[in-house]
Amino acid sequence: MKTAGKIIRLFTFAAVCLGGRILASDGVTNSPTANLVDLEKLIPGIALDIRYATTNNFTGKILYPSARCCLRREAAENLKAVQDDLKTRGLALKIYDGYRPLSVQKKMWAIYPHPDYVADPAKGSRHNRGAAVDLTLIDSKGIELAMPTPFDDFTEKAHRNYTNLPPAILKNRALLEDTMKQHHFKGLPTEWWHFDLDTANTYPILDVDCSLIPL
Repeated sequence: MKTAGKIIRLFTFAAVCLGGRILASDGVTNSPTANLVDLEKLIPGIALDIRYATTNNFTGKILYPSARCCLRREAAENLKAVQDDLKTRGLALKIYDGYRPLSVQKKMWAIYPHPDYVADPAKGSRHNRGAAVDLTLIDSKGIELAMPTPFDDFTEKAHRNYTNLPPAILKNRALLEDTMKQHHFKGLPTEWWHFDLDTANTYPILDVDCSLIPL
């Protein structure tokens, strides 16, 4: 009986710690070593404007303890390829958001429960999986290129199929989308700034503070 009990405990431990991941009862991973990488480490000099570490966002609240941006390694490496591609055009990326803990998703949903713009935490967001990124284009001086709307503008103008815009803005939006698509990112229909890695849904949902991820 003691041997049988030991086997059961070992089986349970292995099931909970699959692949080094610590899974809560709801399937959410909370391991601080969940294959997330700091974007500034992988892409030195990347421009960050992490809005949820400030009050300059749709909630008006500071939701992150630090202005770091982490992503799954696959997403981060593909984003580095985007940055390298843009450099040949004299352009670069500016990042608004990347990995987002599920606990933060719940706070956003409590303030603005509209699934076209804020994912229902009961289902989870690709941001919560560490495989989505919000961004824009900047020129060689760090100035943002003109886009349809500011970040987190929840109006029809932010939709990818909205075309009542000046030609220069349509061109900038198309350049961003086309470049991201070449490197395996797909745009969200309602937000010109949001892109998901094409394998995003293969990753588990996370709820770990990005500031705990090793540099």
